[in-house]
Amino acid sequence: MAGIGFELRKILSRDSYTATLHAYVYAGLISSGPWVLSILSVMLVGVISLALVMPEMLIRQFFITVTYLMASSLILTGGLQLFFTRFVSDRLFEGRHDDVLPNLVGILLVVTLGAGTMGIVLLATLFDQPLIYRLLVLANFVVLCNLWLVLIFLSGMKAYNRILLVMVLGYSVMVGSAFVLHALQMEGLLLALLLGHSALLFMFLFEILREYRAEKMVAFDFLDRRKVFISLLFTGLGYNLGIWVDKFIFWFNPLTSSQVIGPLRASVLYDLPIFLAYLAIIPGMAVFLVRIETDFAEWYDRLYRAVREGEPLQHITQLKAEMTLAIRQGLLEICKVQGLTVVLLFLFAPRLLGWLGISSYYLPLFYIDLIGVSIQVVFMAILNVFFYLDKRVIVLELCGLFVVLNVVFTWLSLQLGPSFFGYGFTFSLLACVMLGLVKLSRTLEDLEYDTFMLAQR
Repeated sequence: MAGIGFELRKILSRDSYTATLHAYVYAGLISSGPWVLSILSVMLVGVISLALVMPEMLIRQFFITVTYLMASSLILTGGLQLFFTRFVSDRLFEGRHDDVLPNLVGILLVVTLGAGTMGIVLLATLFDQPLIYRLLVLANFVVLCNLWLVLIFLSGMKAYNRILLVMVLGYSVMVGSAFVLHALQMEGLLLALLLGHSALLFMFLFEILREYRAEKMVAFDFLDRRKVFISLLFTGLGYNLGIWVDKFIFWFNPLTSSQVIGPLRASVLYDLPIFLAYLAIIPGMAVFLVRIETDFAEWYDRLYRAVREGEPLQHITQLKAEMTLAIRQGLLEICKVQGLTVVLLFLFAPRLLGWLGISSYYLPLFYIDLIGVSIQVVFMAILNVFFYLDKRVIVLELCGLFVVLNVVFTWLSLQLGPSFFGYGFTFSLLACVMLGLVKLSRTLEDLEYDTFMLAQR
């Protein structure tokens, strides 16, 4: 969905430092804004709760509940996000804008029923907490599953000031509600979380209603096998499972975790460093979005427009060379910016952890997690290029490999001891990036052949 690309190119066309900064701020907002604001808001809820003298154990139970809600909802809907994004992109390419909104409503209905049914079964069989706790967890789970699907439209909408305002309002509702409802203890915090994310969901839906018009309200065209790509379901599932599987291994290993609430377990040793490390990828994510959605996307569009219009092969080859250069420069710039971020955090990490009241014992794991999440940004950029080139099989292979390697390497790190914790996640991503670069090089070499042979078929 090229909305963000068009807007970023328009901003960068002003050719000034202010315009460049403007573009990167917008890119950071779209790529990282929702989850960064979510993390900071949940942390602020915890701080407020401590200030209101709520039991520390209760706040920890709230944090772990939220973590499992995020993980499970992302894994469940990860495939649907890719699947539906491609469906919407194809309809927009065809000029069938009226199909977008009805099918969004349709997939939200499917997700609500599916997530609700799954949540009811799991909460009824695995949890023995009070009914109000289980109902609030169920409601939060369903809302989050719907919210992830709605957020894919952010890059297609150009009203970024309104988007930022919606985010601030939604998370302000969450924090304000936590302050007002703190007397209800755990239930009050979960209700505040529900109110905040529900406000976000409905405000974003309102923005989408303003952007896309339709004659009918509900459609299920995305279930038509001829209009979708089933492989994207498994790709999205694999990518999100790959991100979370090492956490689950640590959570459910009795030697590295403890029971927190119901069947939910947590690993204090492993969770905190990687949680902090993920906040460090904001610069890399902004560069990733700017470079992929401007330089690369522009040359990609020129190349395939030339192919469709029957331009001479020499001209097409020249455009391919420019696109390849844009990919190389984009990946290099991501590495530079994210590498500089890692170096700075390496230098200031002891002071940062001390300021946060975190033991220096966490430093080695924090360092390796920083490297791991930075490599993940490069991995995302490579996957995005493959998606543009419609190499769905390669992306599926890389995401499947990510899951397998993360399981194997994380298990090995557990056998080797605490000094090797975090290496499983980092090495699995490193291996996938190296393989991805090799496959990308081969794909670009064979691009003309693949393009014209595909056209013949």
